[in-house]
Amino acid sequence: MAETGSHLSGVWSKATDLQIERGVGCRVIDANGREYLDFTGGMAAASTGHAHPKVTQAIAEQAAKIIHSQINVYRHDKLEPLAAKLAEITPDTIDTFYFGSTSDEILEAAVKLAKHATDRRNIVVFDGAFHGRTHYTLAMSSSRAIDREGYGPLPGGVFIAPFPDPHASDQEAEVSRALRGLDRVMSTQVSAAKVAAIVIEPVIGERGYIPTPKGFIEGIAERCKRNGILLVADETQSGFGRTGKMFAAETLGVIPDILCMAKGIASGFPFAALGTRRELDDSWVTGSHSGSSNGNPIACAAALATIEVLQEPGFLENVRARGDQLTDALRQMQQLDQAMVHVRGRGLMVATEFDSAERARAVVEHCLRESNVILMTAGTVGKTIRWSPPLIVSAAEVDEAIAAFSAAIRATG
Repeated sequence: MAETGSHLSGVWSKATDLQIERGVGCRVIDANGREYLDFTGGMAAASTGHAHPKVTQAIAEQAAKIIHSQINVYRHDKLEPLAAKLAEITPDTIDTFYFGSTSDEILEAAVKLAKHATDRRNIVVFDGAFHGRTHYTLAMSSSRAIDREGYGPLPGGVFIAPFPDPHASDQEAEVSRALRGLDRVMSTQVSAAKVAAIVIEPVIGERGYIPTPKGFIEGIAERCKRNGILLVADETQSGFGRTGKMFAAETLGVIPDILCMAKGIASGFPFAALGTRRELDDSWVTGSHSGSSNGNPIACAAALATIEVLQEPGFLENVRARGDQLTDALRQMQQLDQAMVHVRGRGLMVATEFDSAERARAVVEHCLRESNVILMTAGTVGKTIRWSPPLIVSAAEVDEAIAAFSAAIRATG
């Protein structure tokens, strides 16, 4: 519901009531000049932090040249350099790129490309995934009922297979069970020969930052190869250094046919990209897909500057070190409070899961109110707190957030 007197839509939920005027590094400053440590990182989008000097300079310089260059009418000088840079940092077989503005747009583009390339009409996704809020990406998403409620009927041709339970004591057996479930879906609900793509997040995002088991994604990749199905990796949140690698799929031993990128690619500037093999892109009928803001020059400049920062010597090593520092401290606290039932994650994509949504919410509220540290809940019923600070976060800032969290644990237990 919209606030009284506001002309803004009331559809957006709010994690805080803060009115932010500016940000620098890992901190944001409100209208009263009060400073907050931001451990949401713009929902993992502010990869280089707020107002990184290299990124802001690139944006300003490009804005002074041209703001909008419609890609169907004429091209600009940032398109090919960005595509070449993405070809350099993505898996070897990914060499061709389509640019958009949002993750939803890129996921839909990936499905459209898969349908053209395979001449098939169905896709398979996994229970608890979140791929977006457009009608088709909603049909692909099942992390929360509220996201889908009231929007049906949703598009067809989307089949949901089981995902391994991260809480199962025998993970190897759980992976086998989930793969048998996938096989069952493709033998009872849709023939594997009619599936264009299987779409998977290397780290399940909105359900609560759940790393996809290596054996599970390897099993999926084997089934894709055997049945001529394209493997689509949704790295909206996990890409661009978030897990300590440029892409989370690097640690899983598989190379996707289509790679979907957004959020951290341009430090939060609205931009997204699809990467694939040239042979697949060649099957995409010219003129059958486009967008008014595809390859926006300012967004391309922001992305190039962001990647330059991420490739600085020691940058990803620092992400891994700060992720280890964070998870180690959280696991030590877990031993002192039985209500914190799980700590998981990769790099700076970390989750702490509690035994109730009420406790998780109380901890988040205490961190904000008493320590000026911003965190958010996630998960199907809101029991999980997600930690996704800017990737430039320092050891001292991690300690500051941990101290705030520790105080909140004691105060709310």
